[in-house]
Order: sequence, then structure tokens, then C-alpha cells
Amino acid sequence: MAEVVQLPVAGGLSVRASGDAFLDAQPNPNTARAYATAVGKIAEHVGETRPLAAVADDEVGQALEREWGGAAVNTWNARRAAVLSWLSWCRERGYAAPEVPAWAKRLTPPDSTTPVRSKTSVDRLIARREVDVREKTLYRMLYETAARSEELLGLNVEELDFVRRRAPVRAKGAATRRRGSAAREDAVREWVYWDAGTARLLPRLLKGRTRGPVFTTRRRPAPGKVVGERDVCPDTGMARLSYGQARALLDHHTALAGPGTGWDLHEFRHSALTHLGRTPGVNLLLLMAKSRHRKADSLRMYFHPTGEDIAALTAHLAPGDTRR
Repeated sequence: MAEVVQLPVAGGLSVRASGDAFLDAQPNPNTARAYATAVGKIAEHVGETRPLAAVADDEVGQALEREWGGAAVNTWNARRAAVLSWLSWCRERGYAAPEVPAWAKRLTPPDSTTPVRSKTSVDRLIARREVDVREKTLYRMLYETAARSEELLGLNVEELDFVRRRAPVRAKGAATRRRGSAAREDAVREWVYWDAGTARLLPRLLKGRTRGPVFTTRRRPAPGKVVGERDVCPDTGMARLSYGQARALLDHHTALAGPGTGWDLHEFRHSALTHLGRTPGVNLLLLMAKSRHRKADSLRMYFHPTGEDIAALTAHLAPGDTRR
């Protein structure tokens, strides 16, 4: 059953009150945090104590333009989408609210500037002797699954399906769904698949461990540090490897011009999808299934059909048997 949020009505619904109610209604705390910046800034620009119904559409557009008009395209689109969701949420509940004006358009994202690493360079990095088996496994798994780094770092050993070479990860931006009174975690799970490279490295990394985080630190948590039960290996006492630690390790192994100049963890996913998009026989829908993107537009940068691919496709439209 959908959550019912009681909005304040005394003296009219204010900009700040509507924004707070909208953020409180978000089932996913990560989504609420992402939206909070945009909602808070627009509320400041148009006046937090003003009645929401008194705010004009153009005021919302002007506030967006003042705050993020010079920002990157993706930042503009994300902030605009958050404000759009907030105001639409209010109108759906029967409250008068402005709209994002038509002239404050969503911008077309530019092609990604993330570097594409060749398969050879990925193999060479993983083969280096000074790279620990933990990092070797993480890098190979990131490349073969084309998964997001946070998804793999969040895995526990008991979740790994070694036979089918797959593991369930939480869908990006998903919240636990409910049917009646029962939460359905399975409804927000997606599968990621790896291949032989990862399959060979996992046993070396785990050394017989059957539970706890797949990727752990080399030290126990410091005294007084609060760590969730799921984020500590019950057998070794080691904590889960964080995104920041993994990123620093990758930078250490790949930086050529000083700290901060090395690869980024996202480059494994970006490179894998680029390589798959250039592979004969891989179509856009199959690439979407692998990447788990929800919109085809997000994948167009990876998909580059050649003239030969289009000619082969066109041959299916030829009359009769084209072999005669």
C-alpha cells in the first residue's frame, strides 16, 4: 500500500513545507539525499515561506538557470529532474504548484569523456605481480560483469552463485517493494554475470570463506568505529572494502603523473560495454540486458553498428531465397 503523507495546510502550503514532505516521502534514502540539494536551493531562491501556489513557472525556471545554468549537462538534467519530481508530486496530491517551464529544457547529454581502456591494458594490469589478488579479482569482476563498483563491493560470499557464475545486486535507485505487509527484496534485485577469469580468481581470494563481504580490508575496524553486522566478516573480523579505498588502490596501480591521475573504477564498466557494443552480433537490447540500463539512450554511445552489420540486417528483407 502506498504511503500516505499528510501535508500541512494551515495558512497555505509553503514552499519549504512541500519540499520537506516530498523528501520525507521518498522510500529510498539515497534518492532523498540526491533530491535534497535541488529542492533546497530552489526553495531558497523562490522564498521558503511563500505559498507554493504563489510561485510562477518562470520563477522556477529562473532559479534553475541561476543555480545550474553554467553547470555540466548531466548536473543540469539531474537537478531539473529532481525539481520536476517535487512539483509533480505536489500536484498529484491536489495541491496547486508551479511547473518547470518549457524553456528550461532537458539538455542532450554529450558523449562520455570516460576513457575506454583496451582489453589488452585491462589484462596487463591484472597480470602485474605487484597487484594483490584482491584487486585482481575486483578489476576482473568489474570488467566481466560490467557492473557498478558499489554493487560488487557490496556483495557477500553467501550471495555468489559459483555454478552459474552470477550474483544478485540491488537495482540502482530501487526501493524495497511491498505486497500487503511483506517486503519483497527480490523485486529490486538484478543479476550480474562473470566468466572464467573471475571464476579462477575468486577461490584464491576467498580461501575457503563462505560468508561475509567478498572484498575486505586488511585490518579490523578501529575501536569505537560503528560497522554494520553485514559489513564485517564473522570469521576474520575484517571489514568491507569501501569505494574510497578501492579507488585509491586503483589510482596507486595506474597513476603515471602523480596521485589522482590514474584510472577510475567506472572505467572497467565503461570499457566493457564499449567493447561489447563493437562486437558483431551484439544488439542494443542484449547490451541493455547486460548493463541493466533502463533507457536505450544511455547505451547509444556504446553501440556502433558497422556498414557490414546494416547490410547483413538488410539482407533479411530480400525477396525469396537470396542464396539463389
